[in-house]
Amino acid sequence: MSNDEIPPKLFISYSWTSPDHEAWVLRLATELRDSGIDVILDKWNLKKGQDSHAFMEQMVANPEINKVLLVCDKEYVTKANNRSGGVGAETQIITPEIYRKQDQDKFVAVVTECDEAGKPYVPAFYGSRIFIDFSDPETYSESFEELLRWVFDQPLHKKPPIGRKPAFLSEEGRVAALATSSLFRRAENTIQNGRDNATPLVVEYFEKLSAELEKLRITQNTEDEFDDLVIRSIESFLPYRNETIKIFLLLARSGNTDETIQIVRKFLESLIPYLDRPRNITEWRDDDFDNFRFIIHELYLYAVACFIKHEKFDSAAALMTDGYYLPDNFQGYGSAMTIFRVFKPYLRSLQYRNDRLELRRASLHADLLMQRAGESGIKFRDLMQADLVLFLRDHLSHPDVQFHWWPETLLYAGRQTRPFEIFARSQSTKYFNKMKCLLGIDSKAELVPIINKINANPQSYLPQGGFSIYIEHLLGYERIATEA
Repeated sequence: MSNDEIPPKLFISYSWTSPDHEAWVLRLATELRDSGIDVILDKWNLKKGQDSHAFMEQMVANPEINKVLLVCDKEYVTKANNRSGGVGAETQIITPEIYRKQDQDKFVAVVTECDEAGKPYVPAFYGSRIFIDFSDPETYSESFEELLRWVFDQPLHKKPPIGRKPAFLSEEGRVAALATSSLFRRAENTIQNGRDNATPLVVEYFEKLSAELEKLRITQNTEDEFDDLVIRSIESFLPYRNETIKIFLLLARSGNTDETIQIVRKFLESLIPYLDRPRNITEWRDDDFDNFRFIIHELYLYAVACFIKHEKFDSAAALMTDGYYLPDNFQGYGSAMTIFRVFKPYLRSLQYRNDRLELRRASLHADLLMQRAGESGIKFRDLMQADLVLFLRDHLSHPDVQFHWWPETLLYAGRQTRPFEIFARSQSTKYFNKMKCLLGIDSKAELVPIINKINANPQSYLPQGGFSIYIEHLLGYERIATEA
């Protein structure tokens, strides 16, 4: 028999207060034995003619006894405190044992009775140690489970393993800390508690975050490769990205007002200047702002994903249909307004990194998005779903333009064994009628041209990885709007 199969030994110390109390102790002992514990009880183990004091001393001090249970009612505590009777004799043995044990995990009090004020009866020598409360018959099952966990050293709450030190803390001051956390906590608290000042605090948080991003601007005055600086900057933003996603999720849960979505839209709009050079920079390379481009693309994608996840389809659609105002110095745009496609620029530095390190990855951009999704509170599948919606919306709304939204994350969509959730649910006509505002269509037939276009030349429209992507499968097209 292995050590894991040897049942733990447990001795029960109690007072013969009344026949009912003795019956309760006997029942507890029986249930413990039924649960794989070798219970030592005087009624079973103390034979006639044996010295009861010697028996108790052996049970309490014996190193083979793993656990000692002190069943505490009023009578037990009175005898223990007054050192009277058999309980008093046990107390004289137990007290030094409790204080001698460094781990203090061999003894536990099981409280079966409380005084008139609701205070549990525990002996004075037990002090302020944690006890297991059996005083309420209604919670007997929960208390019994707690007792079993104590005996088997299997606590309900286990200390998690220590993770890796966050990368942004290991850069020896080479990356900036953004001063947003206190505002984030205030905004989070006000939204969760439904307070009236939630809106101005969220606005203040978004404004602060937008301004603080300037601290992440890369100035290459080191010997590091530029793509290393881009990756380091992206990694340093991770905790702030997670804060922002939490705010997105809370806003998506809390309501679907025009005010809420306009706050998010204005925040995203405030990030656009980071996508290109500031006015004061006269010499630059096209990839100088790639860290901002990745961060802003990721934030936009998560904003859409959060509102879709909580089925706030009108709000998510507003993030795609409302125009975004461009700063004067923004390159390549003749108009002062643009659409959401502005949030998905090409990152030349990541391709350079892929080539320089000979990584041979289909898309480092997609890899980073997938790797970072685990810490976001949003599943990567939800992120891909949002990417697919953005891709379809751009093609459906602007079929004649040359460049459309590129769905970076769909590189991994070929691994999906079923349609994305909102399309699978759209087999219900009622659900489809609620969801279709995301795509800006009135019927599923309007999807046919884009499906045919993609099928005719998939390499031009979707990322190509190790798995084939079938757009009809991702949409579950055949079953859309087939049920009531």
